[in-house]
Amino acid sequence: MEIWLDSLARAGVSEVLVNLHHLADQVRAFLARRESSPRVHAVHEPELLGSLGTLQANQGFVAGEEAFLVCYGDGLTNYDLVDIVGYHRSHGGPASIALFETDRPRECGIVELGEEGVIRSFEEKPERPKGNWANAGIYVFSPTVLDLARLTPPADIGYQLLPRLVGIGRGRKINAYYRDIGDSASYAAAKKEWPGDG
Repeated sequence: MEIWLDSLARAGVSEVLVNLHHLADQVRAFLARRESSPRVHAVHEPELLGSLGTLQANQGFVAGEEAFLVCYGDGLTNYDLVDIVGYHRSHGGPASIALFETDRPRECGIVELGEEGVIRSFEEKPERPKGNWANAGIYVFSPTVLDLARLTPPADIGYQLLPRLVGIGRGRKINAYYRDIGDSASYAAAKKEWPGDG
């Protein structure tokens, strides 16, 4: 979490909402010790709403913003978030998705891009992947994106929102270290590989 908060601060983000569920007390203790920016608002979710459900429940946090970042906490990367924010501003569309090249496409959300980075197709954990550019769980969304999929929680960004961005959202291929550390084996590998914040 410290790596993410430092990265967001470098990107000029002044306020962050952190969704708490697993080990919520430990996360709160960490946040209480942290004195540097950005300012963190912690929201406890006793029952998981899903990634999209969390966005819907906290829509007021981004009300009035031109765009906002969403970052999955179980991804480890040294990607400079300034890049995707600038990319999003340059094309003016409703959504930008960071993509990393994976060697396990059946375990990821796979994005196929068309001209100018427009999303041509998206499939979560496909049986027959159309490529190996995968959703990194780093997004820049315009608030209007949340109107595309108003669903009763639990609701998921990958399964229920991203397919609705085909033809209107854009993908940004990143040239940086990225690893999903959502399981103990991946976390152990990341501790050996991590190149730092570059």
